[in-house]
Amino acid sequence: MINKNELPKNWEVSKLSEVVTKKTLKALPSDAPDAKFIGMDCIEPNGLKPAFLYDFKDFKSAGNRFKSGQVLYGRMRPYLNKVYKAEFDGVCSGEFIILECLPIFTPDLLQYILHSRDFVRFVNAKTSGDRPRISYEEISDYPIYLPPLAEQERIVAKIEELFSELDAGRESLKTAARQLKTYRQAVLKWAFEGKLTNENVSEGELPDGWKWKTIKEISSILGDGLHGTPKYSTDGDYFFINGNNLTDGKIEIKENTKRVSKVEFEKHKKNLTDKTVFVSINGTLGNTAFYNNEKVILGKSACYFNVLNEIDKRFIRYCLTTNRFKSYANKEATGSTIKNVGLKAMRGFEVPIPPTPEEQQRIVEEIESRLSVCEKLEETINQSLAQSESLRQSILKQAFEGKLVNSQ
Repeated sequence: MINKNELPKNWEVSKLSEVVTKKTLKALPSDAPDAKFIGMDCIEPNGLKPAFLYDFKDFKSAGNRFKSGQVLYGRMRPYLNKVYKAEFDGVCSGEFIILECLPIFTPDLLQYILHSRDFVRFVNAKTSGDRPRISYEEISDYPIYLPPLAEQERIVAKIEELFSELDAGRESLKTAARQLKTYRQAVLKWAFEGKLTNENVSEGELPDGWKWKTIKEISSILGDGLHGTPKYSTDGDYFFINGNNLTDGKIEIKENTKRVSKVEFEKHKKNLTDKTVFVSINGTLGNTAFYNNEKVILGKSACYFNVLNEIDKRFIRYCLTTNRFKSYANKEATGSTIKNVGLKAMRGFEVPIPPTPEEQQRIVEEIESRLSVCEKLEETINQSLAQSESLRQSILKQAFEGKLVNSQ
């Protein structure tokens, strides 16, 4: 936190409730049919602007009106750090706290204060649970160190100048990351068209000896997990997993993954082997993993199948990470809010199978050779993005300590 004894002498010590007022004005879609609507999902984590907007007329429930110049702060899961200084009049979700600055305080500076790491830490210390929420009353005593208005404007101008340079670099990094994802999918497309191991493959045709086979034809068993809730045990040695535990070929046991006893495991266990492939089929579609003797029972949001001995399970898992499978899964899925791919659809998904296990293995090696380069580049990009975010926070820290511009 800021040491107020080191602040410039002309700065005043205040608190949030003394320099802003909270605004709440309900509106129905019929009250503002032409209004744009900002939901929590419109602003990305650590974002300062909405990436997209909704038409309020398409909603059935009420929202809160906001005006240009007011500041919206995302109160649900505040660690996501979603802040926006409104540039237009509109309506937003009730999950935003709407703040209006008094004349002595510029909203541009407020948005950066709410976006700062110190404020995020302050809020996180006051919340808990899976879906934490913060109230205005809980943030109203946050200390605000207030420069004169003219200095506030100079501080904001300097922040925006430095952020503009950083944002240009961040956008270049994000563009490179998107290009890597495109390349990754191109590699997978070539792989399952036979172009990584065969020359002169005609477009739209498989190489000689390759055959389209369904998951049903290349597996000995296919099923899903428990349709229901097992009896949990806080000290159990086994874990109840679902589709969200499947990550890049591995089962990920998370901090909130429920435990069960051996008795419960024996009751609900499936025939899992070293040839088992898992796929998420409910909610998030297409997460994949292998079974490596983990102590788990499976929930209904994932299915499993055991590939035949002549099939390389890695080859099949990579096929399930292609855009072709994602398109197939979304097309076959039922449900509007939570999508679900049925076992019949999973059994019917077709995979192009090379004639020998050796060629399957060569293709896997070619894929992994190319994707390993992607992963190294992605790691470098992610490190650079993290450094960029740290630099943004360093700029804000200097600003709120009175060190970014000279006091007059």
